[in-house]
Amino acid sequence: MLATDIIAKKRDGLALSAEEIRWFVLNFAAGRLPDYQAAALLMAIYLRGMTIDETVALTEALVASGETISFKGLIPYTVDKHSTGGVGDKTTLALAPTVASLGLPVAKISGRGLGFSGGTLDKLESIPGFRAALSPAEFQRNVREIGLAVVSQTAELVPADGKLYALRDVTATVGALPLIASSVMSKKLAGGADAILLDVKVGYGAFMKTYPEAEALARLMVEIGRARGRRMTAIISDMHQPLGRAVGNALELREAIDTLRGDGPADFRRLVVTLAGHMLTMGNIAATAEAGSQMAARALDDGSALAKFRQFIAGQDGDLRAVDDPDRLPRARFIEDVPAPRAGYLASINAMEVGLSAVMLGAGREQKGDVIDPAVGIVLRAKIGDRLDAGQPLFTVHANSADKLRAAAQRLLAACTWADAPVAPPPLIHAVIQ
Repeated sequence: MLATDIIAKKRDGLALSAEEIRWFVLNFAAGRLPDYQAAALLMAIYLRGMTIDETVALTEALVASGETISFKGLIPYTVDKHSTGGVGDKTTLALAPTVASLGLPVAKISGRGLGFSGGTLDKLESIPGFRAALSPAEFQRNVREIGLAVVSQTAELVPADGKLYALRDVTATVGALPLIASSVMSKKLAGGADAILLDVKVGYGAFMKTYPEAEALARLMVEIGRARGRRMTAIISDMHQPLGRAVGNALELREAIDTLRGDGPADFRRLVVTLAGHMLTMGNIAATAEAGSQMAARALDDGSALAKFRQFIAGQDGDLRAVDDPDRLPRARFIEDVPAPRAGYLASINAMEVGLSAVMLGAGREQKGDVIDPAVGIVLRAKIGDRLDAGQPLFTVHANSADKLRAAAQRLLAACTWADAPVAPPPLIHAVIQ
């Protein structure tokens, strides 16, 4: 085969065969094809699209480029969960131990934050000593013995995806649905779980800004997983405003711990028990999603989810004193309220602007190599639909620089709109796709 023939075929809008896709991906991963040819194919895919068969073939080729993890013979059934990313999305921190506490093992390969979207591993690493870089054998052992592990992607797992993503990032091809779906699903499939729950975010603070975009991505990823024999469910959930109230690594971890103690923001708890209900159904622990949600709520209230979280953190070398006493988590030097500029109903909060304000404070990365400040971030004191008087706290900013605090405060105020009449908050769950 010739790379130029494959590029030209896709450039002309023709479907590639599975053999052509596999040949191109594996040769690129091995360094036998140059970046410029891969970039040309990516742009052709971006402009011409891919059929479902092509997208499945691309996903399979990405998986075949590296090692895979298997739990066969070790654990009867495992589940994984993936979120497409959002602001204040600390769901895995509470969801995974809740599900695991009910007897359903969770094997999750997770990511780090980039841009306005926070990363699960960054939040967990607010706990001193927490170790995300487990070997495949350690990953398997912890899932088998504890029922839960959340680990970072290794260089051996889906290496072609890492190389292609780096090119997508600098060639304006990140937004192609086949490329997004194959990137996400290749990592999920390589992780070895039998069932996968997808939390596809939609709104200002999500990569998918509109419902049709989110639905198309959700359906495509569900089809890819089913083609590889996985049990799949996708939830489309709202990201027009941040999830919960905390945005920032240690702040979000503290909020997740509060939720595991039976407290926490109502919207965050509701999303956790909703997703847990579907995961428990997929794992044959609950007969229906509603029954599974009730089981999850009890696990949060009776302490069993928190106990599993402690076991999980200890199993990855985290300091349990920070779990038992969250005041031990990193704390910012400056903590100040941002008052509401007027009386009225909070009509909207641009979640992306809140996320970018947190990045400005140091809570996120603008580039992959940036260092995270775990202490800084933002706490929302009001959500869409709440009524405030002028001067009431609207946000609380946690910063390690007075200048950055002032800049973030101005940006946060600009992210809000107000109304004189009552405003209905957006729905938390938009759709379930199975």
